[in-house]
Amino acid sequence: MGEGSLILYLGQIIFYEEKNFQGRSYECMSDCSDMTSYLSRCQSCRVESGCFMVYDRTNYMGSQYYMKRGEYSDYQSMLGMRDCIRSCRMIPMHRGQFRMKIYERENFGGQSHEMMDDCDNIMDRYRMNDCQSCNVMDGHWLMYEQPQYRGKQMYMRPGEYRSFRDMGMSGMRFMSMRRIMDSCN
Repeated sequence: MGEGSLILYLGQIIFYEEKNFQGRSYECMSDCSDMTSYLSRCQSCRVESGCFMVYDRTNYMGSQYYMKRGEYSDYQSMLGMRDCIRSCRMIPMHRGQFRMKIYERENFGGQSHEMMDDCDNIMDRYRMNDCQSCNVMDGHWLMYEQPQYRGKQMYMRPGEYRSFRDMGMSGMRFMSMRRIMDSCN
């Protein structure tokens, strides 16, 4: 596999200090838990390949935003972000089935449902008015605080998530879920 192929496989995002791709830049091809050591601020970015979650706090904390290939000349106004990007996580391309079990309460309690496809409203589909924990068995997912894939987002990769509150999502209710199926090149 040539070096060019490897870059497309890994993903590439370039962050710029100023809007419209101006000022100093930082190129990233993997996860970065703290961008402040590379740039004092970030006001635009360009996703050359891959898909990324960006966060407004270091160590993958705070508000999360999904970015796929494209140009974000003023992402704060485009995405409604109040702060600069402080960390980012590359989302690996998943091939195969998607499976996630959602639970009404923390610690896998209450009503539960196994999902294999997108759900635009858990209240309409499952008669659940809340989702406080989940187990992602296969694939990568985005959870949204409002129906129809709107509002704040949370990236879920395979693993057990016993309490969204303990993950810093206190007071949030997740009402819709979507599989991340975008092509990562």
